[in-house]
Amino acid sequence: MKLISRPFFMAVLLCLGMAPSYAQDFSPVKAIAQRRVPWLATHLKFSSIKASDGRDVFELRTDKQTVSIAASSASAAAQGLGWYLKYYCNRSLSHMGDNLSPVKKLPEMKEKVRVSSPYQFRYALNYCTINYSMSFYTWADWEKELDWMALNGVNLMLAPVGMEAVWQNTLKKVGYSQAETLQFIPGPAFSAWWLMGNLEGWGGPVSQQHIDRQAKLQQQILKRMAQLGIEPVMHGFYGMVPTTLKDKLKASTVPQNKWVGGFVRPDFLNPTDPWFDKLAKIYYEEMKKLYGKDLHFFGGDPFHEGGSSAGLEVRFAAQKIQQDMQAGFPQSTWVLQGWGNNPSAKLLEGLDKQHALIIELFGENTSNYEKTKAYQGTPFIWSNVSNFGEKNGIYGRLERFATEVYKAKTGEYGQYLSGVGIIPEGIYNNPVAYDLMLELGWHQEKLNLANWLRAYQKYRYGKSDAHLEKAWQQLLATAYNSPTVYQEGPSESLLCARPALGIKTVSSWGTVTRNYDTLAFKDAARSFNAAKTNFKGSETYQVDRIDLVRQVLSNRSLAVYQQLNQAIEQKDKARFEQCSQQFLRLILQQDSLLANNRFFTLNRWLNQAIAMAGKEPLERKNALKNAKSQLTYWGGDYPKTDLRDYAHKEWNGLLGSLYLARWKAFVDYQRSLLNGKEVGLPDYFAMEKQWSETAELYVPKPLPTQKLNELIDRILK
Repeated sequence: MKLISRPFFMAVLLCLGMAPSYAQDFSPVKAIAQRRVPWLATHLKFSSIKASDGRDVFELRTDKQTVSIAASSASAAAQGLGWYLKYYCNRSLSHMGDNLSPVKKLPEMKEKVRVSSPYQFRYALNYCTINYSMSFYTWADWEKELDWMALNGVNLMLAPVGMEAVWQNTLKKVGYSQAETLQFIPGPAFSAWWLMGNLEGWGGPVSQQHIDRQAKLQQQILKRMAQLGIEPVMHGFYGMVPTTLKDKLKASTVPQNKWVGGFVRPDFLNPTDPWFDKLAKIYYEEMKKLYGKDLHFFGGDPFHEGGSSAGLEVRFAAQKIQQDMQAGFPQSTWVLQGWGNNPSAKLLEGLDKQHALIIELFGENTSNYEKTKAYQGTPFIWSNVSNFGEKNGIYGRLERFATEVYKAKTGEYGQYLSGVGIIPEGIYNNPVAYDLMLELGWHQEKLNLANWLRAYQKYRYGKSDAHLEKAWQQLLATAYNSPTVYQEGPSESLLCARPALGIKTVSSWGTVTRNYDTLAFKDAARSFNAAKTNFKGSETYQVDRIDLVRQVLSNRSLAVYQQLNQAIEQKDKARFEQCSQQFLRLILQQDSLLANNRFFTLNRWLNQAIAMAGKEPLERKNALKNAKSQLTYWGGDYPKTDLRDYAHKEWNGLLGSLYLARWKAFVDYQRSLLNGKEVGLPDYFAMEKQWSETAELYVPKPLPTQKLNELIDRILK
């Protein structure tokens, strides 16, 4: 099986409306400039060009104070705008602070610059990102998100918002009542795992206002994406149905076992049952009514993460899913996740490869495309997860990103490589990792990482200096290095752990091990901090400064925890008191540090939940519970759930309340044991559930600048 031929692919693009239009309307790209950099907007001039190979291309040139951007598409034009901002104005937009202040005089280019993408796609987002980062996004949040995506050249993005309304309308057509439907739909912080077939109903019931609000939001999102040349990956019908369907319609379904955490998964509708085609047809009809006919990509992974295909012909199931997708949206593409054993060999055998695309998720650790021979000859996108649960931690295998993408492009399966992408479970962290990964979509040759990082510093902070240069060299050698050891996301902080002896992981699949020299990392933080007088007005510098110092304290907590363990094992009461109080002080110190930046506060997340929910008291209460439970016990009534603390956060407010209370209880418990008293283990699960049901918003109390500087100096001493 060969890769989709270029003539065929271009014909498909023409059919889908994705091919370059040489009478492009670039006003939506200029509108980004008007929103984010109005000082530049009036100086922009756009025009259309055609790429010889059908791939995206842009050209930049200046004439006095006019910046001309010629591009093959709106996506390429937006990337061109982002390129000029970054590499000529030293300005950038990010999830962790912006550097967009006016440039006194626009930089002039000595000669025209032409940049073309070797790939068809630059892809973004994981289902989990929709909840760990975006559960409570309003239109203002999505508008900025889409501006960032566009400026970074994304032209294919997962967009499963508003699926609640599609399912509600679908189930209504087959006789479901409102109450029955709401048992299936989850709460606002858990829709990703519902769509992936991992659970149903948890975090609900939601209100009709919520369903309608999400549908309206999706319509706004899709309209803007179309304007910016970003194709949405919608959520397709892949056989997932409510567990009640087998009784409601007397349909043949296959139970999907329990997902982690004890959740009962939705059933899988047997493709041989007549209801499969009927339900798929209704689903896609309702999709069209809500979101239009101009949709071309659909996600959805049957048997994902432990689902059962018992008694099913998987090859036939794949064919049936794709046939119904094509019936609803002709020439559409099924986008599947390359994760673990998914998609299986049998499922791949049933695919029409010309209408399929695989997202190689975990490129920083695995090379599934090699093991599966490019997923049996299916076009794929090389991506990296980098972050799980949006846990805090300086992390990103930067050199591996650059090396492996080039290897995939030039290797045996390069003909199947259709693009690059970012698949973080949470995106409010490590902006360098996401910037680098998406820019790789515009490089023909292997990127020189050292040179790129020097340019990154300038556009991240507006300028650089010797201190920053040294700090980033040290960061690349420590937390941003590329060890070969398997690791799922950043090393975790013991301050956030459910207390116990001998902790190896905070979340079930994480690690507290540091695969770098922590003393060398501390030197990097010192170098970075030494630049503070030169970057007083830089939001991005202040964000990264807090983050680096946070990581230093997090690293220190591991050593103190190990000393505490030794004191308990040796029954050394004096040392126990010393180490336990030191550990508790670290929690308070971290809480105080993180109060000084909104990106590291629980309050920001909770205020988002309230803003999304509106004024109705029950909705606000449920939104807050969704927000808090996701961070702690996650879901269900299973105290030993594997999911607890999966999405823990090293945040102000959370550290000073729940995490401090848990560790205080642990210290009291161990003190009693050392004194010969028989006491029961603290009920941490009960503490977490109780905390999640409170209305407290944990307003941060930032320190005066001098006090903050003194605190940071003490930590880095």
